[in-house]
Amino acid sequence: MEIQKQKIIAGVDEVGRGSWFGPVFAGAVVLSNTSTTKLIAEGLADSKTLTPRKRAHLVPIIKSQASSWGLGQASSKEIDELGIRRATETAMLRALQKLSHKPDLVLVDGSLPLRLWLGPQENIIKGDSKYAEISAASVIAKEARDELIKRLAKIFPEFGLEQHVGYGTKKHKGAILKQGPSRLHRISFLKKVLTKNNS
Repeated sequence: MEIQKQKIIAGVDEVGRGSWFGPVFAGAVVLSNTSTTKLIAEGLADSKTLTPRKRAHLVPIIKSQASSWGLGQASSKEIDELGIRRATETAMLRALQKLSHKPDLVLVDGSLPLRLWLGPQENIIKGDSKYAEISAASVIAKEARDELIKRLAKIFPEFGLEQHVGYGTKKHKGAILKQGPSRLHRISFLKKVLTKNNS
């Protein structure tokens, strides 16, 4: 019964919020003290500081060591309809809903509260560099989104998605102006790009 009384703490983080193309992803991870120690020993850190090879190495270890983990996403259509903040929250909520047990506390990376979560939560500025749960959530979300974008790059080869994973680069902008946006682009993110082209 002692185990049942221990708090279940989940870290949650998003990936792809600023991208022009495709869904925003979120990861949620619950770790024990033992698994945290093992993951830090394996080099777990903020996903933005890790090489793609290191992230790929960590993903299966995170999934095997985590007490529970989940991934969620919100589509480009949802982003256009709901706005990026609400869509990001939706992705986070979907990730949390995939955990095997409802967390007693959610650690949210960044300063914006997760308004869709009704339970206790704490916002952590630069949380992906401070809490292993958030770092792990960031890594699995980043790898999952990158893998999806690489697959979509074969369907939409004209945009060079394998190089910039959907973010706004000069090459990406040029392809959009030449080809027009695809059905998976976030039209709400492209208003300035498309307006400049028309002016």
